[in-house]
Amino acid sequence: MSETSIRHIELLGFEKRYFPSQHYVYMFLVKWRDLSEKVVYRKYTEIYEFHKALKEMFPIESGEISVENRIIPHLPAPKWFDGLKSTENRQGTLADYCYTLLNLPNKISRCSHVLNFFKVRTDDINLPVDNQIRKPETFLLPKDNAKKNIADITGPIILQTYRAIADYENTSKNELPVSTGDLVDVVEKSENGWWFCQKKNKRGWVPAAYLEPLDSADEAEDGEPNYEGEQYVTIKSYTADQDDEMTLTEGEPIEVIHKLLDGWWVVRKGEATGYYPSMFLQKSGEDPSMPKSQLKNKGVPPRRSTIRNAQSIHKKGRKQMNQDMYRRNSRMFLQQRKSKENLFRLENGKSNRIEELTEPENKPKEQPVIPPRPSKDLLLHRCTEQTRSKIQAAN
Repeated sequence: MSETSIRHIELLGFEKRYFPSQHYVYMFLVKWRDLSEKVVYRKYTEIYEFHKALKEMFPIESGEISVENRIIPHLPAPKWFDGLKSTENRQGTLADYCYTLLNLPNKISRCSHVLNFFKVRTDDINLPVDNQIRKPETFLLPKDNAKKNIADITGPIILQTYRAIADYENTSKNELPVSTGDLVDVVEKSENGWWFCQKKNKRGWVPAAYLEPLDSADEAEDGEPNYEGEQYVTIKSYTADQDDEMTLTEGEPIEVIHKLLDGWWVVRKGEATGYYPSMFLQKSGEDPSMPKSQLKNKGVPPRRSTIRNAQSIHKKGRKQMNQDMYRRNSRMFLQQRKSKENLFRLENGKSNRIEELTEPENKPKEQPVIPPRPSKDLLLHRCTEQTRSKIQAAN
């Protein structure tokens, strides 16, 4: 499938380069409709020239004829000299510009001018190598701060370096092949288990299972299991290939109890637990992140247990729980939760019964019923002789 249109553009940050002279380039992760993802580098002067040409192509939408009709976003002109501070401060504007650009009508957002500008160039692939003057400094834009406070970025962010534990041959042009012992810098860690890495002047996606940290076999970013569970739903079926994996069909509700960086999450269905590809899961109540037609072309990352001839530099292996331990801990948690729920219902029932018993005491006492007035004949029949004689005398 050809790269017919762009579905997302994300500003990753910028680089400070020293060859052939000192300058700055912005890093964009461009996601195409065919599911390919490319990193491109553009100077701000290039971006501004692109913006000017786009305005000339669409004079009505750029507000050249009438300001009220303008929908193409504004972009400030470059300064005479761009330093580190101005390059940092401009990131928020560029992120908003790219977001607005892709949400314009298709005649603009999918025109050849836009597509050609964000396509990979030769200099995007042949990056400056380490022995050229000085190594470029990378300034990554934190995702949480992308639209908050760009000024919080005060210095270069050192990319994490990982080591390949086995040979990996790429299966697509977007992946990066590695050999055992290769050192790579991780640019982005995706939850689906594919990490975007840089090896000298090449970049691409590498399965996280093939990489290990240099200082320890354990991942510092791996969280602890959450047996409370998060509600997810499967968006694609998967048939288990290993005994500790779970087979599920599309549309099944499950609970995620452990999110692992290699893209294989531990899920719970009833009392059963097992590994399942995170890329086939969607949080309950949220819209799918990608159409089903595109999901079919997405490959599942390999698991570390399937890697042959893995060679780690660490004597102590990675800490890993087996499914027996997950199931045991999960059952204990579910039993405790059920006991608490039963205790709550019992206490709630007792309080209701107490209220029912105490309720009559709080009610006001009933007033006695007033008997009807007796007739004259009844009075004469029941009264004494003295009273009867007085009544007859009065009549």
